[in-house]
Amino acid sequence: MKLPAPLIEGRLMRRYKRFLADVRLPDGSEVIAHCPNTGSMLGCQPEDARVWLSTSDNPKRKLKYTWELVETAPGEVACINTARPNAQAREAIENGNVPELAAYQTCRAEVRYGTEKSRIDLHLSCHEYHPDAWVEVKNVTLCEDGQGFFPDAVTTRGQKHLRELMAQARAGERAVLFFVVNHTGINSVRPADHIDSVYGVLLREAKAAGVELLAYRAGLSGPQGPDGDISLGEAVPVVLDA
Repeated sequence: MKLPAPLIEGRLMRRYKRFLADVRLPDGSEVIAHCPNTGSMLGCQPEDARVWLSTSDNPKRKLKYTWELVETAPGEVACINTARPNAQAREAIENGNVPELAAYQTCRAEVRYGTEKSRIDLHLSCHEYHPDAWVEVKNVTLCEDGQGFFPDAVTTRGQKHLRELMAQARAGERAVLFFVVNHTGINSVRPADHIDSVYGVLLREAKAAGVELLAYRAGLSGPQGPDGDISLGEAVPVVLDA
């Protein structure tokens, strides 16, 4: 999966009002970029960090630039655009790059399900003799010493998704929590018990109930820095021990 080309490099001045970021371009000019991430972005907005923006020529858009990538530490890059992970996961599954989910022929997005009136990110089906797979996608960008953590803030919505997935697993369907690891420095994923202890408890309950946990990391880097390719490639482990 490729980000819109070309990506424009700049330096992060500040993020504010959740949806806005001031960025200084190499020529010294300053622009306002749309920040497509309503979360805490913990660890992903260091002052004066190198960032990369995509551009749009759509005259109906208020802002020309969209913040896509950030260098969180020397040589480590994260994709902060939360509109990307679902498409990344779907592309990887449909291209056969996720062996655990390679048997399915049909993929639909945003399908209603569950007693709590949720929408599943991806619903996979094949034939009547093969259980459907209900896939919830989560974006992982919080990195601490090579360890990825999710979530990066308390998430009651994420807790609800785990309850819905457990119900599907108990009903005999395949339920999958798919972590899209959008940070090149992350080597494994674990629940952020220090941020949302309830989510950590539910995640372990979900695993015990038969929910499958998958994590795949995006490439993000080219020879001279990010080249805009955010395809998923390498699987990384999900660690649940305390």
